[in-house]
Amino acid sequence: MSEVNIKKRPSVLIIEDEPGDAELIRLQLLERDANAFEAHLATSLSDAKRLMHAEGLRPDVILLDLNLPDSTGTDTVLRCRELAPDVPLVVLTGLDDHQATEVAIEAGAEDYLSKGDDASSLRKAIRYSILRHERDASERLALTVFNHAREGIMITSAQGIILEVNDSFTRITGYSREEVVGNTPSLLSSGHHTSVFYEEFWVALFAKGHWEGEIWNRRKNGEIFVENMTVSAVRDPSGEITQFVALFTDVTEQKELQTQLEHLAYFDALTDLPNRVLFNYRLNQSIAYADRHGTRIAVAYLDLDGFKPVNDIHGHAAGDVVLQEVARRMKTCLRDEDTPARLGGDEFALVLESVQIPEQLGGLLDRLQAAVSEAVAWEGHSLYVTASIGVTFYPQQPPVDISQLMHQADEAMYTAKQQGKNCYSLYPTSFS
Repeated sequence: MSEVNIKKRPSVLIIEDEPGDAELIRLQLLERDANAFEAHLATSLSDAKRLMHAEGLRPDVILLDLNLPDSTGTDTVLRCRELAPDVPLVVLTGLDDHQATEVAIEAGAEDYLSKGDDASSLRKAIRYSILRHERDASERLALTVFNHAREGIMITSAQGIILEVNDSFTRITGYSREEVVGNTPSLLSSGHHTSVFYEEFWVALFAKGHWEGEIWNRRKNGEIFVENMTVSAVRDPSGEITQFVALFTDVTEQKELQTQLEHLAYFDALTDLPNRVLFNYRLNQSIAYADRHGTRIAVAYLDLDGFKPVNDIHGHAAGDVVLQEVARRMKTCLRDEDTPARLGGDEFALVLESVQIPEQLGGLLDRLQAAVSEAVAWEGHSLYVTASIGVTFYPQQPPVDISQLMHQADEAMYTAKQQGKNCYSLYPTSFS
């Protein structure tokens, strides 16, 4: 059995409060063929709403009188567009009412008809409005995506002049459409990128037709923000670039979180000193530098004396304050090139650069011990700790690795403990 292609009759909703006009339009629609259209009549917007919402009417086109019992003029078009956002509107106007026609088109109507036009013009206008609406479906969809996308969208000319932006662009940057159209994207420049960055950006964009990456820009209020951006070139049929379309998302919060997580991976959360991972990395660097340049470094292990009683008597909150204050004082005593680190608990480690003879360390270690032994104020109490420090040196003969260096410094620290605490001890065979 062959299939029969039955074309659906266009459904026309006539919103007209004048019964004679409404009936005339219905007859004009059906005079050539009683099955050409499916006509429905409504006398007001509220009546049309009832038909569409309560009775499930889905018209293919709406014929709309501008002056109804519950609405007049431009407001009628706007309210009807809200009622049926994806249905083509053809407004019915009085003869020679050009002003009303222009206003209706600007408000969202696809076409207009003067009341009293012949039946052929009426049917033709309806069919054309349906065809135009179907033809423009992709454009309307693109406009909907443009207006409702969470990504900021910016369209520029081939010369880089901003032609259009969407609401998300305004939300992210703080600039209104009127403030940016006609300007260039340099309006957002933060000064973070060099001229070389932008040169490479344009070279890649023209060569490949697209670019993707991170850009640091500035909002209208002066805040710096980071965006993930994709820029694509739009070409005409001859291959010439006519426009650029940029889509971007604000990733500032994600970048800040990433930075915080990276910081936590390498720094102690309590004292903000380098942790064991970063300490080992910097010690490796210092050893490599010493090997290349023939210099000597010192590696120290520092353990606090009297820290356990502070915790036991006053609690861990007091202990945390002591550790934070010791770390702060330690940083003020050391040089910029030295590395202090917290290995855990009340144990710290140091890498001291360019130490040629042990005597060079004496003044620094004395200052460090004096700073640590000063009272720490906490809730009306004066808390006291001291430091036992063990020191070893690199390079040595025979050669040693990081693990051996740390073991030597640890042994020297225990020697300082045995010698009465609050002092430092050098590993005996580490300096030759």
